[in-house]
Amino acid sequence: MPEAEAIKTEEALQAATFKTKAVLEQLAQGDVRSVWEKMWDSFKGDILHFGKIVLLAAVILIIAYFINKLIHKAFGKAAEKYALDVSLVSIINRVLTLIAMAFALLIILELLGINTASVLTVVGAAGLAVGLALKDTLSNIAAGIFLLTQHPYKTGDFVECAGMSGSILEIGLFTTKLRTPQGQDIFVPNNSIIAAPITNFSSNKQRRADITVGIDYGDNLEDGIKLLQAMMERHPLILKDPAPTVLVAELADSSVNLTLRFWTENDKYWDAYWDIQRNLKAEIEGAGLNIPFPQRVVTFANKAE
Repeated sequence: MPEAEAIKTEEALQAATFKTKAVLEQLAQGDVRSVWEKMWDSFKGDILHFGKIVLLAAVILIIAYFINKLIHKAFGKAAEKYALDVSLVSIINRVLTLIAMAFALLIILELLGINTASVLTVVGAAGLAVGLALKDTLSNIAAGIFLLTQHPYKTGDFVECAGMSGSILEIGLFTTKLRTPQGQDIFVPNNSIIAAPITNFSSNKQRRADITVGIDYGDNLEDGIKLLQAMMERHPLILKDPAPTVLVAELADSSVNLTLRFWTENDKYWDAYWDIQRNLKAEIEGAGLNIPFPQRVVTFANKAE
């Protein structure tokens, strides 16, 4: 270190030491007011500057909060107009909130004199590292975005996907939440869902049911068909168009199997299905026909001695 700089450093240390001793002596004498006045004179500019920054930061956060509220309100009206899925609306609202808060934070960092470009560079590098480490999670996010934008199902639909069946409760970025008919909640990774066929039982307003029943080979086939046809035509939950029909499905070992094929409103499907199933036996037997059970005919051959 040059001699001149060493002398300046020593003088600065001596001055700081002198001031510190003076402050300590005043504190020892109980002259707190003088100490406070000296500290205020020394740091007044810094304190006022920091106070202004804190006040501006608070104002920026409040403005960002209200702007975010206005954006959410406008987006809510648009979502209602275009009937967007509630899960998609929820996710977009969260993203909008994060964007608004991120802009507010960048402005505050600029006020503090922090180089935001370097901060963004560090965040970008960290994001890349995290992305490589969490590639499976990111694939779930990509799948979640696909499901929310392509709409293979929506909240409330009954679906079969990834080997699971249930009603859609929530479509998230990472998982889809299903509730089974037994009341169990299942969280299925979105990546597993788009990798397999999806069956949506609720997407159409109407749904077809097929119920098979057997009648005895000794019964009149036409009587059986007319009986079952009339049964479906008078049922209040079965649609007239498309018209119900009875088909000969199979000539089985012990019976002639007839299939009742009918359409009903989607939300009335199971009511109609179980009601037809319950009344089939009474209808068939009430008309003098029979529902056979499996039989085997055994023939014994006598061997000549």
